[in-house]
Amino acid sequence: MEQIAVLGAGSWGTALALVLADNGHQVRLWGHRAEQIEEINQKRTNEKYLPGIQLPEGIVGYADLCQALDHIQTVVLAVPTKAIREVLRKVRDCIHEAITIVSVSKGIEPDTHKRVSEIVEEELGGLLKDVVVLSGPSHAEEVSLRHPTTVTVSAKNLEAAKRIQDLFMNHQYFRVYTNPDLIGVELGGALKNIIALAAGITDGLGYGDNAKAALITRGLAEIARLGCTLGANPLTFAGLTGVGDLIVTCTSVHSRNWRAGHLLGKGKKLDEVLESMGMVVEGVRTTKAAYQLAKKLGVKMPITEVLYEVLFDGKDPKDAVDSLMSRGKTQELDDLMNILLEPKQEK
Repeated sequence: MEQIAVLGAGSWGTALALVLADNGHQVRLWGHRAEQIEEINQKRTNEKYLPGIQLPEGIVGYADLCQALDHIQTVVLAVPTKAIREVLRKVRDCIHEAITIVSVSKGIEPDTHKRVSEIVEEELGGLLKDVVVLSGPSHAEEVSLRHPTTVTVSAKNLEAAKRIQDLFMNHQYFRVYTNPDLIGVELGGALKNIIALAAGITDGLGYGDNAKAALITRGLAEIARLGCTLGANPLTFAGLTGVGDLIVTCTSVHSRNWRAGHLLGKGKKLDEVLESMGMVVEGVRTTKAAYQLAKKLGVKMPITEVLYEVLFDGKDPKDAVDSLMSRGKTQELDDLMNILLEPKQEK
């Protein structure tokens, strides 16, 4: 059994801390709000993020980052992507030996277009032993209720991925697979949030199941198109971090991205939607990054493009859907052939 630090006491960080504690590990759950940490330690709850859930005794809250990291070798990084660089720089000041980072945050950084694992490598340098990505169809609310869930871990070092698989595997409710395709696993987890925003918009507009099925299917095509251009294995997008994550994020009221899109489809403005959510909507920032990256690489991502226009250019959501429907004729299998035959970008 290990002592493990989980950085980020939001819903996902807390749910994963619960899994680790159920597996017999001692978990240090760090958050920056002292009152939240006091609630975790005194009441064994985190009501803002996981209402009604009683936390195991194996979880101890920390408001001091350096104390949380003292003599820790494995760190789960569960903070929003926009805060990752800031948190990692503080981590760097606290540690004195190389650590393994388990990234569970899903996003791409605008402007640099870096995946989270790349940001971790850049910020920690020689203080990083391994970086492992955990991703897949997994709502924190259901994990905390110990409902059956399957996820994937990936790393450049397969042995590191297997070690993290062993840490998280719970034979009652949390099954963990390994996948050697780090690029595909990470991009699938990040880009599906874009499609979930779009699916929420179509639901908000009242367009029903046909429209959502089309968005999920064509969304998967453009995720695979960009992913394979960047060197991912196309088969990864048929797995848990591709179609699996798309299904759960595009169809569930637990999904922040779907809920945000639904409000946009109902006519709310982006600023008021984000304010009303009370939690980070990763798909907004990832839409900007993916839009920039697709333009740079010349990859066609029509859903991402019109969603960018809705989010950042003020385009009417109904006009956005109409513009997708009025695009020129094409052949569905062209996408698949291009994915399989086009040369991959070297990473």
